[in-house]
Amino acid sequence: MDQAEKRIGLIAGSGPFPVLFAKKASARGYEVCAAGYHNETEPGLADHVAAMETLYIGQVGRLIKFFKKHDVRSAVMIGAINKPASIKEIRPDMKALSLFATVRKHTHDDFILRAFAAFLEDEGIKIRSSTFLLPELLARQGCWTRRSPSEKESRDIEIGWNMAKAVGSLDIGQCVVVANGSVLAVEAIDGTDSTIRRGGGLGPGDAVVVKVCKPIQDFRFDVPAVGSQTVRTMHESGAKVLVVEAGRSIVFDREEMIKLADKYGIAILARADEENGG
Repeated sequence: MDQAEKRIGLIAGSGPFPVLFAKKASARGYEVCAAGYHNETEPGLADHVAAMETLYIGQVGRLIKFFKKHDVRSAVMIGAINKPASIKEIRPDMKALSLFATVRKHTHDDFILRAFAAFLEDEGIKIRSSTFLLPELLARQGCWTRRSPSEKESRDIEIGWNMAKAVGSLDIGQCVVVANGSVLAVEAIDGTDSTIRRGGGLGPGDAVVVKVCKPIQDFRFDVPAVGSQTVRTMHESGAKVLVVEAGRSIVFDREEMIKLADKYGIAILARADEENGG
């Protein structure tokens, strides 16, 4: 394996997961070259990578130039890019305008992300699944906590699972919150934590959170991810069960997550989807 094969590019959005990926990749002997975004990427990421470039949304040419400078031939995309608060945060260059011309009639995130990946691959930068390097981060099937879901909660899990799959097929979101047979919240652009807070605030303190893959999930983008912060948000919001999709969800800090869940009396279940061979 030549040196370039031990180098990985990281296109880093918001949240803790880009930092956790960089730490684990570095521990495996990979040299991580990260491109982050103003007001999105955690500043602490720079402490865990070999090279760091901070961009504005739309600086596609600068992203490509940075990766080529460091001989990056493959990269991963981790973390969300939120809607900019100001137009000043968007600075499209000629490469971005060329890309936008190919997607201007499409609004679905997956189509845009696939087009972006194809654009980078034409430049010699292959976009890989964020799990290719760290398969141990995928959720293992089973109940992880001392407490298992009750019979009543299991009924809500069934409702939430089917609803989350239906919502995912429409490319809306990946998470729903259910209590007493009613859907309390559906994830949209606000993200999982906000969805949990919205749903938990409407429930009686025993809500079930279900987070799944979209029926047709491109694992290069937006793989469902949970962690200890998810459990903290559930505790603060009155949610008592978390269900994720086994083998198709990322869990970065599983031990800490389980420890907190047991402390708060929250049940965590990783369930396989029969349609995907579970």
